[in-house]
Amino acid sequence: MSRRHLQIPLRRLLLSRTNTNPPLLRHAFSTSTLDSTPEPPPGVASPETEAAAAVAESEAAATATATAEASPNPPRREEPLHETILYMIRRRPWTTRLENSIRLLSPTLSAPLVHDVISGAAAAGRADLALQFFRFAYRRAGFTPEHSTFALLVPILASRSMLNHARCLLLETMPSFSITPDEPTVSALIAAYGKANIPQESVKLFRLMPELGITRTALSYNAVLKAILCRGREAMARRIYNAMIADGVVPELSTYNTLIWGFGLCKKMEAALRVFGDMKGHGVTPDVTTYNTLLNAWVRAGDLESARKVFDEMPGAGFAQNSVSYNVMIKGYVEAGKVEEAVGLFSEMGEKGLRLSEKTFAALMPGLCDDEGRVVEARKAMDDMAERRLTPKDKSVFLRLVTTLCRAGDLDGALEVHRKSGQFKHVLVDPRQYGVLMESLCAGGKCDGAVEVMDELLEKGTLLSPKSPVLEGPAYNPVIEYLCSNGKTSKAETFFRQLMKKGVDDKAAFNSLIRGHAKEGVPEAAQEILAIMKRRDVRTDPESHALLVDSFLKKNESADAKTALDSMMEQGHVPSPSLFMSVMEALFNNGRVQTASRVMKSMIEKGVTENMDMAHKILEALFMRGHVEEAIGRVNLMVENGCLPDLDKLLVALCQNDKVMEAHKLADFALDRDFDVSFSTYDRVLESLYTEDKALPAYSMLCKIKNKGGVVDQKGCDALMESLKAGGYSKQADILSRILAENASSTSKRGKRVAMGA
Repeated sequence: MSRRHLQIPLRRLLLSRTNTNPPLLRHAFSTSTLDSTPEPPPGVASPETEAAAAVAESEAAATATATAEASPNPPRREEPLHETILYMIRRRPWTTRLENSIRLLSPTLSAPLVHDVISGAAAAGRADLALQFFRFAYRRAGFTPEHSTFALLVPILASRSMLNHARCLLLETMPSFSITPDEPTVSALIAAYGKANIPQESVKLFRLMPELGITRTALSYNAVLKAILCRGREAMARRIYNAMIADGVVPELSTYNTLIWGFGLCKKMEAALRVFGDMKGHGVTPDVTTYNTLLNAWVRAGDLESARKVFDEMPGAGFAQNSVSYNVMIKGYVEAGKVEEAVGLFSEMGEKGLRLSEKTFAALMPGLCDDEGRVVEARKAMDDMAERRLTPKDKSVFLRLVTTLCRAGDLDGALEVHRKSGQFKHVLVDPRQYGVLMESLCAGGKCDGAVEVMDELLEKGTLLSPKSPVLEGPAYNPVIEYLCSNGKTSKAETFFRQLMKKGVDDKAAFNSLIRGHAKEGVPEAAQEILAIMKRRDVRTDPESHALLVDSFLKKNESADAKTALDSMMEQGHVPSPSLFMSVMEALFNNGRVQTASRVMKSMIEKGVTENMDMAHKILEALFMRGHVEEAIGRVNLMVENGCLPDLDKLLVALCQNDKVMEAHKLADFALDRDFDVSFSTYDRVLESLYTEDKALPAYSMLCKIKNKGGVVDQKGCDALMESLKAGGYSKQADILSRILAENASSTSKRGKRVAMGA
């Protein structure tokens, strides 16, 4: 079954926005029998088709005339063909389908059409499309290039830095069509190589011109001279100039101007003056451009006296100084620090009615902006620029003027200049300008104004630009500290996070944020900032940590307070005794005895031995909860650091609370280490062991006391021996009996004894 296709007005779709009614086209492979008449090949029309087309055209013309008469609005202008093609190639990828569409629009490409498309693409800044269309035209569309085609395309490619393509067209494509390049085309490429800082290619192309059959005139000599002088090769420029004279080529005025400019660029003033003198010898009269070029050369060389002499001689030579002359002199005086003379020339320009351009203000403003005594004149000049709608090329003049005004103490004037700088076109205010204002406003006690400036900076998003410079610490730290001290830490953090994206790791700003969040009762945010500081290896202040710990304690979050305290010690800071005390007390009151014990351990290891009352409570709680090993370890740590706890009080408390085995272990530890414990305390522990029928622990403890030379109650010992025998521990009872017998001579001593070391 054959496929049927809709008859789509393809030419109308391609032309888009045209008023013509093109014939309907059928798909090339359609087998429909609705129309058996074969279509003629493209470009060949049958007599019937021509007749039908003529009738259709006449009817269309009559219809258009009737419509025009009936409608008050004239018909829309038909779009030129080259604009349609340009529209297509700019918005579609270059494919075979696009080429076929162009062929349908114009089966044959004429030279004017090709030239128009190339010019349109160049005007749109798409020299690559101009080159691609040209290649399509002569390779696949049957177009034969003309000399004018290359004369149009090569300078376009050269001006867009497509130098290799331009060179290939000049040296390969043009000879393939038997077309000889002309001097203007070659000169354009020579100049482009010079602009691209490749003078060696300019010289090669210049020397190749005779082989290409091109006669060199002043045009090509000027191009190559400028190309090599741009790179400071004044010796080569002299040789080419001498060769120009030897070849009989008469230098033009532009040649001498180029040489003077180039020698001035190289600061070879003797050579520049020699060229200026040779002009008259060759019958060439200098013009105002020549004098301005020589004037600029003297200014560049730093010889303002000679420059002023040339400037004053211009009227005598028949040339009135123009705006360029004044601009050059003003710039020279400002760079030499002679602002007074520059201001005088600026006023003289106004009196003469000369046009004040962007270059005039660009030359004058640096001298006014950096002088505190001339800020009034600088502001006047800026107002004049705004009135004339002139945007300075050097945008730093606003920053310099604002800095000078702030340095002079005129903060209101600085703010006014700052506001006006945003009114100039294409001026993106330098973030450093905001920084200078914020720093100066805070220093002047106008912190609220500094916050407004910061808000403007955040709103415009200037800081996030990759090209924007990074602010210095003195510019943002005062306003961040002010915000954190006045309950606006969140805004300060938003500002500083933008700075962090630029790589800022300012210790003072980080600590200000931590203090601010802690004071405002948002320790979680402060802890997040602290984590960022750790990742970035930024040192913290002990005060910031202390405030963070206090903030957690105020919210009764003792565990987080302990974490903040550990972080403080990790940073190398030693918390104060009161801070340790506060954290231990909070943990203890919340039932976190073991955590409080770990804080106590850290405190003792740091050498802090104050507030030991809390340590005794923690030890007692550990024993009471059965954490005997941990408690004994803490006791040992305290002894090693010179702060022996009150073991007598602790043992008595354990006995009173029926923690007999815990008391026995502590007493055993004290006996092994020969700690100072009163005999009555040991006796109290033994009594508790007797009461609880702990015969073996009592036996062990009693033996240690006797081995140390201690004295115990004889009645208690007799009772213990009876208890041991009753429990089947006769051997232990015999040993205890012998020990008591050996020390019978010392039993006469009664009262309070101290267990001594053997």
